[in-house]
Amino acid sequence: MEAIAQFIDESGLLLTKEALRGGIKKDNFYRFVADNHFEKVAQGVYLSPEAWEDSAFVLHQRCPQAVFSHDEALFYHELIDREPMEQTITIYSGYNTQKLKASGIKVFTVKKELLNIGRTEYKNSFGHMIPIYDLERTICDLVRNRSSFEIQDFQTAIKNYTRRTDRDLNRLMSYAPLFRVEKLIRQYMEVLL
Repeated sequence: MEAIAQFIDESGLLLTKEALRGGIKKDNFYRFVADNHFEKVAQGVYLSPEAWEDSAFVLHQRCPQAVFSHDEALFYHELIDREPMEQTITIYSGYNTQKLKASGIKVFTVKKELLNIGRTEYKNSFGHMIPIYDLERTICDLVRNRSSFEIQDFQTAIKNYTRRTDRDLNRLMSYAPLFRVEKLIRQYMEVLL
């Protein structure tokens, strides 16, 4: 049983695939989970009874192809200061999003070839690496879906982006045509820079 305990991460999560990959037998794994009152929080993801759930990492385990985007990426990049009310991800068109939407997740879809443009990794407050879009892709998504944002959040995010020293305008302008927002982004940048 101690062999299984080594697969529990610092946040109290235990992943079935990690334990099985590490040579643990399935029946021993599930006995350990039951004996130690671990809660199943997603397929193959168990949470220790004394731990807080990292909902972003759990969602990433549930849907590994998805990328945290829009409101969520704005918050992680500190372009807005208000945590989103619902988790927001982007996934490729054709992916069955019914269960995700039913569980209260805001889902955007893009063509498969656009999904990984600007994808990067972010270490969240639980110490887990989750996929999010970089600053420039996040700005493209913001402008592209401006009608789904509150005007105050939209303006704050654009202004905060232009004030950042780590912004990359060349990258922003290389992404903009891919998402058909080149003209709008050029206008916003000309006004604010």
